[in-house]
Amino acid sequence: MGGQDMPTEAADTYADTILAAAGARTPIAPITDANPEFDLAGAYAVSSRITGRRVARGEKPIGWKIGFTNEATWKEFGMDGPIWAPMYDATVEALDSTAAVCRIGDLLEPRIEPEIGLRLARVPHPDMEELELLGCVDAITHGFEIVQSVYPGWRLRPPDAVAAFGMHGRYRYGPLVPVALAERDRWLGMLRDFTVTLFRDGAEADRGVGRNVLGGPLSALRYFVRGAAEFQGYALKPGDLVTTGTLTRALPIAIGERWETKLEGIPLAGIALALTA
Repeated sequence: MGGQDMPTEAADTYADTILAAAGARTPIAPITDANPEFDLAGAYAVSSRITGRRVARGEKPIGWKIGFTNEATWKEFGMDGPIWAPMYDATVEALDSTAAVCRIGDLLEPRIEPEIGLRLARVPHPDMEELELLGCVDAITHGFEIVQSVYPGWRLRPPDAVAAFGMHGRYRYGPLVPVALAERDRWLGMLRDFTVTLFRDGAEADRGVGRNVLGGPLSALRYFVRGAAEFQGYALKPGDLVTTGTLTRALPIAIGERWETKLEGIPLAGIALALTA
């Protein structure tokens, strides 16, 4: 049942069920199990209801996560393009040290994703190409998104993922590096070609490159800006922080682990997180 056809009470019920599952750490079956007609338009309608409820309880949307931008993950989850969802002041935090602590005890089946974040100075338009999009960005950062799944074993279809916060759980990011007008061409190349190495407890866990996210973080932003224009209630604003998807595999994490990154080919610092309950 699509977003245009979905009764208000159905969207409200799905929103309440997902919020209750996350709050109680009680997994639920994917929505598409019981409702195979549940589609992306319906899922974004549920996402909008969830945002309204989170705002009503005091959370403030401060940006967006773009998910499933790494095409290597599409086959596993039946994806054929990226998804997106709001991030909130309650889920996003700037790191104040190189060995910050992050609580994950309240998340369901969490996984970690090294990502690039873009802070918007101006609202981009759907017809912009990458260099024009970069002109809307005043700072770039590197961070960890910690994703979660209210669906057991990460068994889901794209609409299930969209409805459940876009799988967003946390975002922790390092220093924001300003983008100077004279360096935009250089940034354009670096964002495609830089490399990242991901470590768990000092041992290499995976590697990635900027091109892994749909050809580069700015390409991921372009997909988002063009796709979000099709859905009501998803307005970007200056100051929004947009995360652009995982550069490596999304790997399972556990309390007590320490995860860190090393970046090469871009003037962004690696970061480290110690995971606690």
